[in-house]
Amino acid sequence: MAALAVAIVAVSTSAILIRFSNVPSGPMAFWRVTLTLLLLAPLSLRSGAEFQKFDRRDLLSALLAGLALAAHFATWFESVDKTTVAASVTLVTTQPAFVAVGAYFLFGESLSRRSLAGIGVALAGSAVMSLDGLLGGTTAPEPVLGNLLALAGAVLAGLYVLAGRSVRQRVNLVPYVTVVYVVCAGGLLAYSLALGDPVLAYPPREWLLFLGMAIGPGLLGHTVVNWALAHVESSVVSVSFVGEPVGSTVLALVILGEVPGALTLAGGAIVIGGIYLTARGRR
Repeated sequence: MAALAVAIVAVSTSAILIRFSNVPSGPMAFWRVTLTLLLLAPLSLRSGAEFQKFDRRDLLSALLAGLALAAHFATWFESVDKTTVAASVTLVTTQPAFVAVGAYFLFGESLSRRSLAGIGVALAGSAVMSLDGLLGGTTAPEPVLGNLLALAGAVLAGLYVLAGRSVRQRVNLVPYVTVVYVVCAGGLLAYSLALGDPVLAYPPREWLLFLGMAIGPGLLGHTVVNWALAHVESSVVSVSFVGEPVGSTVLALVILGEVPGALTLAGGAIVIGGIYLTARGRR
């Protein structure tokens, strides 16, 4: 539980670090993942024998998970620059709702009434948050597009979770995330090159931000969350992520002076309630 608390604080810094950077979303996400891989390299080398547990199906699932994660980073990083931190982080955290729907269609998991209610509440909250952009209640440059990108990031994050779920039942954490991060980094590199974005020519300040993203949200955040799943109920882990939009909103207010609009705050509270209901309704 202590590790999980540290992880939620760590991931809450992600949007702030993204906002500080002046690098396009593709290269920024690429270096976050690549530097996380380098930090994990000693553990990956020690787990060499574990990689043999991957069969063809597991490798295909890990490939899909890595590509979904790359697309998630690309869309969400872009979202942070177009809408408020509060809206972007809250909407991308609706991932449990899409996981619940995907698990129903892909794996035949039942949806409890609580989960269905939670999904409905989360979507209603998302609609309320989008009204801030339509009615001019925010100073964000492109709030509606940013909100849509954040929701797309949530769908892709849900796909990432669903693709890797069965693999994690057979393969340990470090080998799994190593393969997924390698695929993810490759996808982000291809995306950056396709857009013509530079990959190397950045000042030292940006490299420090890349490193901060890798150590904070990458290593201490999502990797620790994956470790915690072996020791804490998955429903507890899912619900704990409602702390991320709260933490990110507070940090954006204190560090960036960004005050979210009234509809963003109201819709965000509704979304968080929906996420809570969805996560608690799933075993």
